[in-house]
Amino acid sequence: MTATRIARRELSRLRPLDVLRVGSLGLRARRVRTILTAVGIAIGISAMVAVLGITASEDAQVQAELDALGPNLLEVIEGDSITGDDILFPVEAAGMIERIGPIRFAAQVAPVPASVRRTEFIPTGQTGGIAVLAADTDLLAPVGATISEGTFLNDSSTALPHVVLGSVAADRLGVRSLDNRPVVFLTDTYFDVVGILDPIALAPDLDRSAFIGATIAAELFDADLSPTSIYVEAADGRVDDIRPLIGPTIRPHAPDEVVVTRPSDAIEAREVTSDSFRSLLLGLGAVALLVGGVGIANVMVISVLERQGEIGVRRALGATRRHIRLQFVVEAALLSLLGGLAGVALGAGITVAYANREQSVVAIPIEALALGVGAALGIGALAGLYPAARAARLDPAEAVRPN
Repeated sequence: MTATRIARRELSRLRPLDVLRVGSLGLRARRVRTILTAVGIAIGISAMVAVLGITASEDAQVQAELDALGPNLLEVIEGDSITGDDILFPVEAAGMIERIGPIRFAAQVAPVPASVRRTEFIPTGQTGGIAVLAADTDLLAPVGATISEGTFLNDSSTALPHVVLGSVAADRLGVRSLDNRPVVFLTDTYFDVVGILDPIALAPDLDRSAFIGATIAAELFDADLSPTSIYVEAADGRVDDIRPLIGPTIRPHAPDEVVVTRPSDAIEAREVTSDSFRSLLLGLGAVALLVGGVGIANVMVISVLERQGEIGVRRALGATRRHIRLQFVVEAALLSLLGGLAGVALGAGITVAYANREQSVVAIPIEALALGVGAALGIGALAGLYPAARAARLDPAEAVRPN
């Protein structure tokens, strides 16, 4: 390298601060165009951040539900009989299951042939789809249920006309509280409402039920008390060990006719389903981001055509082609960065609004925010390569020549 070229290069040195100042010159001069172009990038980035934030919030909510409720609940229900006959579990099925070592609780419910209405004056057919169940007194423990008001059934109330309502059943019957000692009409007998349950996340069918004691169910309604559902709480980490033992325990002659499910699997399945939607929405966000990048490239090409005179003057004053390329690449990157920052803020806001509406956990991954900003910078830099190369190839004499 000759001394003349070295001296010329020293004179035309472009410091980092100068690069930012020169690169932002076009953005500051054309603010409306800058804002409109940045919107395209903002839409793509906000979509991606919102998708990642919402799915992360849903994942956190699912995990919170599983942590609160525990993954150890098993529900035992009737399967299909090979002969087509009705399957009947033993009346003492829950007690038989409790004899399996790693079982904490087992409680059962049996259907009662009774209707439930608010009063005897309401037509028989208007029961609101509420099932009447004879329930074990320790039903709340395995299903993780809690009492909203009053108490649950106990040993002294199983033979009395006492009823406990699930949350949905209470709402349909118009029983909002236990003030004034409300009663409901079961077929032909009034029952005192002694308790109302909170919603049961892992056993939502029970929310639409009215629970009475086994003794009075057999006495008044001739219920056979053969359970249709048995709820089992296993010891931590022993669910997979217990599952294959339940069928042979209560139906040793036909264990395959017993179905053992884990309600928490439905919650985990919801998380898997959300992954598919996440991929789809991320793809849509990527398309929007690509469209925004094409928009930046288009705007930068137009900018080069409009600013030929400026480019020619800078080249004549000593700016090298590398400086011109750097100027337009930085300008495109800054333009995209503005859209990226706006998109990150908008995506985070959408996530918070969604989580508040759903009353779920707010979880916005830092990685999503960093990815949004990084993606915007990358798209902008790539979009600016061709316009920058085109600007650098302009001949100084041709660039400053009037049209």
